Amino acid sequence: MNDWLHALPILWMAALVFGVTYLVTAAIYAAVMGLASTERGRTFKGSSAGMLPPMGILFGLFVAFTAAQAWSQNERAAAAVDREASALKSVLVYATALPQAQQTRLRDLIAAYIAKAVNVEWPRMAERVATLDINPQKLSDALELVLTEMPATPGQQGAQREILGDLNAALDARRTRILISHEQVNFVKWSALLIQAVCALIAIALVHAESRRAGGLMMTLFATGIATSVLLILAHDRPFAGQLRIGPEPLLQVVPAPGLAVEPADHG
Repeated sequence: MNDWLHALPILWMAALVFGVTYLVTAAIYAAVMGLASTERGRTFKGSSAGMLPPMGILFGLFVAFTAAQAWSQNERAAAAVDREASALKSVLVYATALPQAQQTRLRDLIAAYIAKAVNVEWPRMAERVATLDINPQKLSDALELVLTEMPATPGQQGAQREILGDLNAALDARRTRILISHEQVNFVKWSALLIQAVCALIAIALVHAESRRAGGLMMTLFATGIATSVLLILAHDRPFAGQLRIGPEPLLQVVPAPGLAVEPADHG
């Protein structure tokens, strides 16, 4: 799916998905009902209604299979961001045991790291162009700062050990969210889902070829279900893109600072 489609507001995305679905449904209805009035209509009469439940079940399985990936991507993305924020917050908590100068420097480095994550990495993740080549220089500087300072007391030694562990955890969570930002439902899965939906619509039209009103009603109802399923998956297809994206709000809560606030995003 194209970037512009994922960037649409939910209402516009819904209008597009439902509009295209109803348009395709109307085309199938017109084609089948038109052929039903010709000699080929005799063939349509042999269509069995018993084929509809299996096709509906197959479509439901395709939806569940495709949606499972989208849900998993979003859950892992949200967990990675929360884990990163939690690790950075723990760094600041343990930093209170360090000398004031070191504590202040560590806080400034984390604030700068969060600012870059929000202003640089998040837009790139939305476009699926963020890579691990982007060096988290501020966290590297924080690690160097902690490692180069000799702890003066057992308390500072313990705090230093915990800070190093939390900084590494934050780096690992960052790697995870960047990798997840490249994930989406692939073309093959989308194609299989949509082909099965079209086949089910054709089957409904064939079975109801002799009852146009009933056929139109059944096709409209099934088309509504198709559009709803596609919209639900599409809105969550990319964890860091669109109106329902995973935002950086947990990171912004670590070190509140002017210039870092962004509009909160809806979470799906």
